[in-house]
Amino acid sequence: MRTSRLEAFSDGVLAIIITIMVLELKVPKGNRLDDLVSITGPGLLSYLLSFVYVGIYWNNHHHMFHVVRRVSGGVLWANLTLLLCLSLFPFTTAWVDETHFARTPVVVYGVNFLAAALAYFILQKVIIHTEGPESALRRALGTDVKGKSSPFLYLIGIVAALTLGRAGLVIALACYVAVAVIWIVPDRRIARLVNESEQG
Repeated sequence: MRTSRLEAFSDGVLAIIITIMVLELKVPKGNRLDDLVSITGPGLLSYLLSFVYVGIYWNNHHHMFHVVRRVSGGVLWANLTLLLCLSLFPFTTAWVDETHFARTPVVVYGVNFLAAALAYFILQKVIIHTEGPESALRRALGTDVKGKSSPFLYLIGIVAALTLGRAGLVIALACYVAVAVIWIVPDRRIARLVNESEQG
């Protein structure tokens, strides 16, 4: 089965997710900069972080499916699981915003990030199982340090938010931002393999 329909469907879902998130932003009642900061400010920050995450997933998903040759039923379901986790971003982002970064919403926000990371990891494993241990994706991933370290940063953030009071919330948000910074550059391992295959 070709990957084109899966990619087109995934692109459409991610576009809708971004659209829903931006519609959740509150419009300032006044026309001054401090109106924007006080009414929209916190929501804009959480929106930007979530937007970056959706962008990261779209970017890496796009690169990954350049080296995928076959799509099985397992790959389709694993991809849908990833999309399910990502589709919760508008909800958790809005909750964090409306509660002004309260503890439970920040924890749930982190759990949402963790669930998406695990779903992406599972999708990779299902693809490798479908294409075999010598698949291009398996060769490109190598030891996958970034992929394995990200869940630990999420867990640190979640535990900090649960146990350390206001300081824990700052630590949690710092962990979520740190993972975004780690992943903001597209996965060069896969991009390199795609370039080599195109030149060859």
